[in-house]
Amino acid sequence: MALSREELIRAVSAQMPAKRWKHTQGVMESAVALAEKYGADPEKADVAAILHDVAKYWPIAEMEAIIRDHNNRLNVELLTHDKQLWHSEVGAFVAERDYGVSDSEIINAIRWHTSGRVGMSLLDKVVCLADYIEPGRDFPGVEHIREQAHRSLEEGLIAGFDSTISLLLSQRRVIYPLTVLSRNDLIAQLKIMEVGS
Repeated sequence: MALSREELIRAVSAQMPAKRWKHTQGVMESAVALAEKYGADPEKADVAAILHDVAKYWPIAEMEAIIRDHNNRLNVELLTHDKQLWHSEVGAFVAERDYGVSDSEIINAIRWHTSGRVGMSLLDKVVCLADYIEPGRDFPGVEHIREQAHRSLEEGLIAGFDSTISLLLSQRRVIYPLTVLSRNDLIAQLKIMEVGS
């Protein structure tokens, strides 16, 4: 049985430092605003935002065990990449197992909020972009991402993924291939929109 919004907030906020909960509150605010602007369901955006980082501070071994126990090709590949990506997959799993979330749109928005995916849904885009632009975010280029977010979800996400990819390149770190594929898919979507307009 799904928890109430208040129960979700209590349960999730208890699992993270105050600073991360403040970030989550910012994502909630931004996700609802983006949902209202671009026609996604604000209530679903709110729930996905509450839960998006639910597993962020779980022990690495526990996250790995969940990913291995519920493995598929993507999960196994995920374990070979940066551990910062793992909490999204684990969060999607525990949203359903521990918090009674049965809506696949919400679960997917949690799952893809870090990497994106090819064929992102409207809710996927809203939650992923909200994570980049919430008011507490302060990193080089965030204002550009916020500006692009006012133009379109796709422009905002491309700017966000460009920022992530540029940072990883500058640090000579491995780039999760799905993030590159997500970016390329968004660019293709924009080209189709341009042709149609």
